Amino acid sequence: MLTRQKSNTRKPSRVPMEEPSKKDKFKETVKKLSEKLEEEQEKSKEYLNRLKYLQADFENYRKRVEKEVHEAVQRGNEQLVACLIDVLDDLESAISAGETTENKDALLEGIKMVHKNLEKLLENEGLERLECVGRAFDPNMHEVLAEVPTKEHQSGTVLEEARKGFMFKGKVLRPSIVKVACEDSEECDKK
Repeated sequence: MLTRQKSNTRKPSRVPMEEPSKKDKFKETVKKLSEKLEEEQEKSKEYLNRLKYLQADFENYRKRVEKEVHEAVQRGNEQLVACLIDVLDDLESAISAGETTENKDALLEGIKMVHKNLEKLLENEGLERLECVGRAFDPNMHEVLAEVPTKEHQSGTVLEEARKGFMFKGKVLRPSIVKVACEDSEECDKK
């Protein structure tokens, strides 16, 4: 019988590499998650700091704009008051002249000039007088003082202005107080 001789050399055995245990996998996952969490926390801190700077910048901007608006209003008021000082001077001159003169016509003429100068100044600033007599009643621009029965004018026509109305830069500043036509006394009483 033939015997097989055993050799001292062994076949290399295949030893499987050790697979990481579940515990090792878990530790590695926790480590990665911790690193990712730290990164996100850093980003969060950076975003928070940016937000704080933006809030501070916005607050400074708001205060600056508020100050600039206040200064612009102040300058506008100063210009108007400077113009009104001239009118005040004219009125003081008229008062002084009225106390020393017997000529009332000259005094009246002086006051008319002051009035004209004041009207011109206010018009230059954007004030407009509402023209309403002979026009249709508009509740946005007029207030009714009385209704007058008449057949000469169409109902709703402004007949008389009791107090002048004004617009400032396209907006009604003070409505006119008016007397309005109505067709007969019964129609006027119904309203």
